[in-house]
Amino acid sequence: MSMRDLSRALAEVVREVSRSVITIYTVRPSLESFFGLTPLVGAGSGFIVGEGLAVTNYHVVRGAGVVEVVYGDGVRGGGRVLAHDPGRDLALLAVDRRDVKPIRLGDSDKLEPGELVLVVGSPLGLQGPSISLGVVSAIGRTLVDQESGVILEDLIQTDAAINPGNSGGPIVNASGEAVGVTTAIIARAQGIGFAIPINTVRRFIAMIEKYGRPLRAWIGVYVAPLTAEIASMLGVAVKEGVVVVRVMPRTPAHIHGLREGDVIVKAAGRKVKSVRELREAIEDSVDQGCVELEVLRGRSKIEDCVPVVVEEIA
Repeated sequence: MSMRDLSRALAEVVREVSRSVITIYTVRPSLESFFGLTPLVGAGSGFIVGEGLAVTNYHVVRGAGVVEVVYGDGVRGGGRVLAHDPGRDLALLAVDRRDVKPIRLGDSDKLEPGELVLVVGSPLGLQGPSISLGVVSAIGRTLVDQESGVILEDLIQTDAAINPGNSGGPIVNASGEAVGVTTAIIARAQGIGFAIPINTVRRFIAMIEKYGRPLRAWIGVYVAPLTAEIASMLGVAVKEGVVVVRVMPRTPAHIHGLREGDVIVKAAGRKVKSVRELREAIEDSVDQGCVELEVLRGRSKIEDCVPVVVEEIA
């Protein structure tokens, strides 16, 4: 494909995707409003995922008293937060238009470093959408939000230009499928942005459909994918799994003796090699009350059913 053909193909992707992308303005209650001052106003992005449904970041609508939506054709409307999950930085909105075509959702598990992606959103609160082009720089990143203390796992890293206001908008592949939700930028760095994988969004919506609300299911560990270097350092004879990098005190994992450096190779009877796969195995074990784990510690193998804690998300 020539550069001209590629350019035209990407332009067509932009035209299609832009119809599904929305700009979100929020008004947060403020005591200053009693003195006639303007309440705090925030701005972000989002996209339509179903009839009358949109996805954005939780931090975009956090504490909002009023949510206003501007569609790709310039029409303004209202929105309402149906569900949110701070631990995933995701929120599901009900919007007042049902005639907007939902964006097509891709498979973020198939993303590879170097793949072309487009960031679509409303940078700096300007009515968009605005487009930037880049590549997938890395996958499986972990990001710690120093302000909230939230740890976001399994993120997509991209070098596509991301600015305040892009948060909540989609990252799409060359086929026009949403593969992620823009979530954060590193202010001190150049050309580094992050997105929540779209398969995490699918999971978020599926939990709402199953339980009527998102739930937080956990055992008390933070993990990272096992690499050949780490496996050699730990003395384990496996190439796939997740290594425990932190065990939270007084959690089921701590009580059942999991340690930093343990390698989890199976959960709920299936192999795990990513943060997402372990999280999904834990969530799928909610009804059983515990998740069966197969753990390697050096040359020893430990099998245990670790209780799953389920928390309501406030």
